[in-house]
Amino acid sequence: MSLDVALKQTYVLRTCPCPCQHTYKDPCEATTLFSANITHNLGRLAEEAGVYLAVWRPEEAGINQAGQLIEPLSKAVELMKREPDHFRQFNAANGWGTYDQFLPWLQSYLDACLQHPTATVSAWR
Repeated sequence: MSLDVALKQTYVLRTCPCPCQHTYKDPCEATTLFSANITHNLGRLAEEAGVYLAVWRPEEAGINQAGQLIEPLSKAVELMKREPDHFRQFNAANGWGTYDQFLPWLQSYLDACLQHPTATVSAWR
């Protein structure tokens, strides 16, 4: 089993064709800006890093925009970098879900949230 996360844009910024040239949000089909997949075997490690709810169940944490993930993901990445040996003890015994896989995945998710803070967050379990 795995977790799929995505950041989506639900509008396109358009420029008015009239002389005023103002911009406005035009609703559109959702455009995927970022997506990633990771094993559920990392759930315990994510709990230990303090981001299980935010990453696996963002709707239960009241998270619907990527900007809301920036603080918890930043704290988790910093903590995991500071204490790698502590987090490695939560590696899955079968090798499917390790600290060395999760940290870069989490960092890329954070980078995407920083780049697209108004994107809509989705998680499928």
